[in-house]
This record gives sequence, structure tokens and C-alpha cells, in this order.
Amino acid sequence: MEPQPLPVTEADVVVIGAGAFGFSSAYQLTRLGAGRVVLIDQFEPGTQVSPKAAGLFKSIQASETKTRLSRLAMEIVQGFEAETGIPMPHVRSGSIFCARTPEHSSMIDAEAEDGRGWGVEMTRIDGAEARRLTGFLDGRGLLAAYHVPGDMYIEEPKSMLMAYRQAGEKCGMRVIGHTPVTGIRVEQGEVKAVETAVGEILTPVVVDAAGVWSRRIGAMAGLHVMVQPMRHQLRITAPISSIAPDLPIVRMTDASAYVRPARGGLMVGGFEQDPMPMNPVAVPGFTIDHVPVDSRVTDHFVEIMKSEIPALDGAAAQEERAGLFTMTADGRLMAGPSNQVRGFWIATGCNGSGYSLSSAVGRAIAEWIIGGEPPFDLSYIDPNRFDRQGMSDQQLLDSTIWQYANYYTPRQA
Repeated sequence: MEPQPLPVTEADVVVIGAGAFGFSSAYQLTRLGAGRVVLIDQFEPGTQVSPKAAGLFKSIQASETKTRLSRLAMEIVQGFEAETGIPMPHVRSGSIFCARTPEHSSMIDAEAEDGRGWGVEMTRIDGAEARRLTGFLDGRGLLAAYHVPGDMYIEEPKSMLMAYRQAGEKCGMRVIGHTPVTGIRVEQGEVKAVETAVGEILTPVVVDAAGVWSRRIGAMAGLHVMVQPMRHQLRITAPISSIAPDLPIVRMTDASAYVRPARGGLMVGGFEQDPMPMNPVAVPGFTIDHVPVDSRVTDHFVEIMKSEIPALDGAAAQEERAGLFTMTADGRLMAGPSNQVRGFWIATGCNGSGYSLSSAVGRAIAEWIIGGEPPFDLSYIDPNRFDRQGMSDQQLLDSTIWQYANYYTPRQA
């Protein structure tokens, strides 16, 4: 079959990467009046990394910036159908944030105190209350626990992307799949066009939302987008009696693991101490299905949690899922304009929470592009913060492995 020419040759904004960041950014840009917005992807849109997510939304975050983004993201998802007429199914289940060691108990106490200061609603509870709220937690091993009623999850993560696509296309957003970007034309320090094998799209603005491929897109514009993809695995069990969809998410910090209701059973995943970094660009024809699945990883999390969650013991695995987190050296998102190339914007570096924050990041990026300034201070996630550090690939790799492995490690004073 002969390659088809591009359906558009000019745009006001081109968003590269049709995952959660890309769909959110393109939709918000279209909705807010950025003009002709094109979302382009090398694969079928909405089929790569984002659908492999756990779909968890978390109110208690490590910084005020991420807390504000988290709150905004949940507001957008919860109000999406009323705003657009397009359903965006979600479950406001609440969550239990808990620990079984003194060190992790102190850590979550400190994080809860910060969260309260940033406006997060929560209640400190004992093990018996945790057991009553969930029905599947034993509770007797918990040294600290908080109930966060506002937390939520999206059962099938792809559904959020498809809701954005449907709402965006209704507003005029153009989505082009199966079209790899081959270059970014930059002249005198300004973006001029996005190049593909079947033509180019003239545009003054590009948003690099390419996820695990975002470093390659940045390099096309002469930029170093310092991210490292890392495998992340989870398991969905076969249905378990008494597991209702509105039971709370459980985040067991000392196990570096999480559990939520899923398809009548339980989803369990976590952050292993020896994660697998990957380089998709180095693998010809790489797709998300090439990420290897190792059930020993999820077996480990079941083993260390089954005393507290007996329902996991012996539960059959219905699905083993492997995705990729796009990690940065400091564990923070990268979102905003490049200081080196005018018109080049970056939205990447999920660090394990990108899916849940993507709705807010897309809104912030869109408002910033259109209005000339961010909706609130986003310097914490400035994508230019690594420019002058001269970080080598090995330093990036070492730092991102540490960030992943220590996602729930108490920091030393």
C-alpha cells in the first residue's frame, strides 16, 4: 500500500505523542482556542504506554506543585462529562495510605502533615478502621494509616485517552496515527515545521509529549531531554468474592506497592529494588508489547503483602501487565517551554504519576502556550533544569534507577 500524504500541511500547534500527556494537551489547546491543533503519533493513537498504567490518582504528593496538579487533574476528570457530554468513567474510591515499619510510619506522618497544609482532606485511622473500610486489609500490622477520601482510579486507563480524543475531535482537533516524526525543522532558534516521511507540517509550536520516545524527539530539535524509560509491572487477579469496585486503593509504603479493585479482583503492583531500564530507540520496530513480563516481580509483591492482604494469597493471575515509566534524575516531571528553541515545549517525565497528572499538565501547558504564562508557579517541573548540569548517560541511568527503587524510601534527615 502506498503511503498516504499528510491530511494537513499547516498547524498552529503540533503535539507529538498520542498518550495521556499528548491527548490532554491537544484537547485543552483545541478547547481553549489555540487554532489548528494536530496530534501525531507513530502508532495507532492511544495504544502504547498509557493503557498499561495502573490508573491511580493520588492526593498526597511530594510537593505543593504536584499536589496542585493532582487536585486539578481530578477536578478535570470528575467534571469532564458535564463539560463535554463525553463520559470519562472513574471510581472515587478513596485510598488508604499506610505503613508497617517505624521508618515508613514517620515518613507518611510527615507527608500527611505537608498534604494537610496544601489542602488535602484526610483522616488518621487505626488498623481496625482500615479493615472496616477495605474489607481486604487485615489491619493488625499497620503502624500508621490515613484515609484519603478524595482519591480515585480509572478502571481501564485507555478510556481516558479515548474520551479526550472524542471530545477533542468534536472541537476540531486533528489526530494522525501511523506517522513517525522524522525531524523538527528549526531555523534561527525557532520551530518551523514537523517533518515526516510523507511530508511536513508547518508550525511555530511543537509539544514533545512522546513519552519514552521524548528524548529522540528533543534531539531532532537539538535538545537534550534527559529521561530514562524504566519497566513497571502489575498484576490483575481473577475475580475474588467480596471485592467491590468502590473499595479504597491501598498504598503500602514499606512494601513499595499498591493494591486496588480491578475487574472484580485486585490489581497489585510496585517498585522493585532492581528495576529494568530500557532504551526503546535502540530496538528496531519497538512497541510496548516488546517490554518483557516477568511474573517473579509481581510474585514478590504478593509475597510481601499477603499477610496484610490475605485475598492475594493464592489468587490466580488474570493479567500480567508491563509498561514503562519515563524517569528523570530527580523524580520530577518536565513540563514547560524550552529555553533554547523558541516554540518547543516539553511534557514528559512521568516518574510513576504521569498518567494521573496528565490532565492537569495538559491544561497548564495549553494555558501557558495561549496566554503566555503558566496558571501557577511551575518552576518545580521546569524542563530546562538539567541544561547546565552536563549529565552523562551513565549518571542519568544511575540516578533514575535510584529514583525508581526508592519511590517509597524514607529520606534521611
